[in-house]
Amino acid sequence: MPPLAGVSLRFAIACLLLLALAALRRVPLGRERRERWLWLANGVLSFCVSYGIVYWSEQWVPSGLAAVLFSTFPLFVALLAHLLLPGERLRARAVLGALVGFGGVAVIFSEDLARLGGRGVPFAATVSLLAPLASALANVMIKRWGQGIHPISLTSVPMGIAAVVMGALAWATGEWASVRLDAVSLVALLYLAVPGSVVTFLLYYWLLGHLRATRLALVAYAIPVVAVGVGALLLDESLTLRVLLGSALVVAGVATAAGGPPEPRR
Repeated sequence: MPPLAGVSLRFAIACLLLLALAALRRVPLGRERRERWLWLANGVLSFCVSYGIVYWSEQWVPSGLAAVLFSTFPLFVALLAHLLLPGERLRARAVLGALVGFGGVAVIFSEDLARLGGRGVPFAATVSLLAPLASALANVMIKRWGQGIHPISLTSVPMGIAAVVMGALAWATGEWASVRLDAVSLVALLYLAVPGSVVTFLLYYWLLGHLRATRLALVAYAIPVVAVGVGALLLDESLTLRVLLGSALVVAGVATAAGGPPEPRR
């Protein structure tokens, strides 16, 4: 499944499910101008640019290195929130925790970091840094201007935009001709579309309405730790000292950054 076509199919399925859920729950869509503006911004930044780059770059970049590069997401969120969100100014504690967490992810995947010099990897790795930057900008924009907008609205139409745009790019580059759906790729596609898109982003945007953007962004550090744990339990992958040390740093970094004043009650 080529990258652009894979993104298009994933978000097309997720969009259709979310629109059906919106109709079932009678969620109004697009009544406000800012809502429609956020559709476009989120669709382009979070789903077209970010996921398009991640899918494309992982043709050359090892998955571990990709996790390290995307774990710059909380750092980008912290910087952009400082500029755009009046209540989320940079605090030394948050910056320190984000840096410690990033260091932990780098330690976990240090073996993949050694492959940075492979053919095509340096350029793809550099481009892939645009993915967390685009996602961070979209998150801060939604936090700033998306209060009161239903999470289904913030996910359904933007995913539909991404499905159309990426599908058109896949057609222009001839990718659709090489799509082959077998049992394995179909199950992977459905998993990415339903738990990995519908469930994940509904929860994420709901939480974004209740938590600081900088605090919620720290979830990016949990992803590689969970992946390592699942790999050890289900795939018999070894838990080395490097992995345990890196995981401890991630937990310490998140605990440090998440500490401080409690969230305001809503």
